[in-house]
Amino acid sequence: MTSETSLSIPAAKPLAARLSAYWVLRVCAALCFIGHGAFGFITKAAWIPYFGVVGIPESWAYRLMPVVGALDVTAGMAVLFAPRGLPLVYMAVWALWTAMLRPLSGEPVFETLERAGNYGVPLALMVLAAMPRPVTGWGQLLDAPLARARDLVRVSDILKWTTVLLLAGHGALGALTNKAMLTEHYASIGLPPETTILVGWFEIGLAVAVAIRPMVGLLVFVCAWKLATEFLFVVTGAPVWEFVERAGSYGAPLALALLLSLRSGGDITQPRSTSASEST
Repeated sequence: MTSETSLSIPAAKPLAARLSAYWVLRVCAALCFIGHGAFGFITKAAWIPYFGVVGIPESWAYRLMPVVGALDVTAGMAVLFAPRGLPLVYMAVWALWTAMLRPLSGEPVFETLERAGNYGVPLALMVLAAMPRPVTGWGQLLDAPLARARDLVRVSDILKWTTVLLLAGHGALGALTNKAMLTEHYASIGLPPETTILVGWFEIGLAVAVAIRPMVGLLVFVCAWKLATEFLFVVTGAPVWEFVERAGSYGAPLALALLLSLRSGGDITQPRSTSASEST
């Protein structure tokens, strides 16, 4: 007998848990990179400081942006249509690095946390579908999840903390830095400037709630909340790719909600014992 001390998955429905989470993570990881890659082709001016972190001048940054865009879109399409382990490694590492470029270029560290969905979702998919294989098999087609029961526990933990970080990071940008872009978003639907700080603290509260007790209803609300608030990019006239590339922010809470829904009562935070057959 082994004991699971964190999020756990019931043995009765492991296939349903794997399939539901697998498809949400696969689609959202792909959309994130397709959306991000689109900005490479558009040559987004806001990327210039990030190239500057590693000493690339503006003239070369504009030339390299389409290359970055092509790599990102290729990785996204590969995961969507023919997923393999190696593209997922690239996605997790690259997304973390690009998120870290923000504080390295002088922006608040909360920008890195707020983008946890970008790197947390491909990491969760890698654990769900690729990690059970030997490294030599990571070039093979991952057309179905292979995770064992203990791997599903790890996936749930990754999704939980991904959701906590993206909520806390986005909330801190509003509550602690009063980010002007967020104020513009709320103003687009007629809300006053003080909404930025109030919503920020609300999102920090959501992060704490998910950290303490991630339940199905709460996570479905978080998914809907992120869909609504990030759609404000489109409302304010930004390219739709801003909404698409944040698919990880919607996918992480939704995938976790699907895993939790398999347990009676919708809460899988309590420790439980698993048999040897569950953990192999």
